[in-house]
Amino acid sequence: MLKSIFACLVFVCLFAVSSASAQSSYAEDRAMIEDLQARYMFALDFGDADAYASTFTVDGVLNHGGGEAKGRDAIRNYILENRKRTEAQKAKDTSGLRPAAGRHNISNIVIKVNGNNAVGRAYWFHVGNNNAKRAAELDSFGHYEDEMVKVNGQWLFSKRRIYNEQAEKRAATGGNPAW
Repeated sequence: MLKSIFACLVFVCLFAVSSASAQSSYAEDRAMIEDLQARYMFALDFGDADAYASTFTVDGVLNHGGGEAKGRDAIRNYILENRKRTEAQKAKDTSGLRPAAGRHNISNIVIKVNGNNAVGRAYWFHVGNNNAKRAAELDSFGHYEDEMVKVNGQWLFSKRRIYNEQAEKRAATGGNPAW
């Protein structure tokens, strides 16, 4: 009898441990979502259209303020077009200076996880050096409003809306976006 009770307790404990490890904690989900956001930023800044598109679900939506790109192919093409414009600007530059560059950063990240779905808000800002001294300057800022889904254990954007405070049509309106 005692052996049966002990065996039963061991089974219950093993089942509980395996069930707990199958579900991720808020901390694990948040870390994975912050990694998603960082991979998105690196891909954007380096014009890596494939990596950028891979941060979205297959049917993901990118609302960039000037319209929407729906699906990975459209999102990938959006980045390819941005990269073409950047390369064309560099080709026209006769200043003799090193090519201008820019980097996006995010802060004030708010994430709410509900199972395999999450929503997030974050400020973004852009530092560039497109000036005669190639000195760093803050040249743009806004915020993201994200919907994310966990697919096969990986967090992806299902929808990302970009607000940009330098463009009237893309500026935020209304109240606090972080609830």
